[in-house]
Amino acid sequence: MTIPRILIVAGSDSGGGAGIQADIKTVTMLGGHAMTAITAITAQNSLGVTAVHPVPTAIVLAQIDAVAGDFGVDAVKIGMIGSADTAAVLADRLPQLGVPIVFDPVMVATSGAVLADEATVAAFGRLAAAAALTTPNAPELAVLTGRAVEDGDALAAAAAQLAQASGRPVLAKGGHVAAEMGGVAVVRDLLAMPDGAPARSFSASRIDTRHAHGTGCTLASGIATGLAAGLALDVAIDRARAYVRAALKHAPGLGAGSGPMGHALGLAPFDELRARG
Repeated sequence: MTIPRILIVAGSDSGGGAGIQADIKTVTMLGGHAMTAITAITAQNSLGVTAVHPVPTAIVLAQIDAVAGDFGVDAVKIGMIGSADTAAVLADRLPQLGVPIVFDPVMVATSGAVLADEATVAAFGRLAAAAALTTPNAPELAVLTGRAVEDGDALAAAAAQLAQASGRPVLAKGGHVAAEMGGVAVVRDLLAMPDGAPARSFSASRIDTRHAHGTGCTLASGIATGLAAGLALDVAIDRARAYVRAALKHAPGLGAGSGPMGHALGLAPFDELRARG
């Protein structure tokens, strides 16, 4: 194998900021080969989601089988699922690949649009139990655990609860929770382990921007790429977080709402390579 192969199971974002589009950019920028099983087609931009069309479960499974049977898979990233039936099929099929799975339990878009109904959310437990890592934000963690998550202590408690319930590590994303370090606003993510060990904290100063659409998708895909390359879980998380921060800082400023990040980091690599001859 010369390149990590990452299978992305997620929805399409017509605005290019999140979903499959953000996943492909992330995997490519971090040195992997992105393959996709699209679960839903959405019509959306920086202002919101205007339409969602789930892809039939049989077609999602056919996409997985097509790429896995030819290219092989080193890691899987799961994002938007589309339907409860698809969630159930994924819980049966993906563990058979025998590779790390990173599960981003997408429920609501940055704009507030609901992307998973109650039946689909109810099926998330099986996917979390099959994943090498689940990456909920605070609102998603609240739904998955049935408890309010409004501060750092609640985030830690909910992450520990989900990790123990699923028997798998959980990275609780702290972007929705206020936190400070030395008087500076920070984003603190917590890695909770199922054995009840103290959670590991990943902290960095908060980047003040409205162009943050797709941060969760980007983080999960970045972690999956790291695991596919053989990185330890904490190293893969640290690298993916650094990439998300770099992409936030290079956001191109597109859209009137929550705009896309700058996944290319302000670079035009091909032009630069051509200029060097």
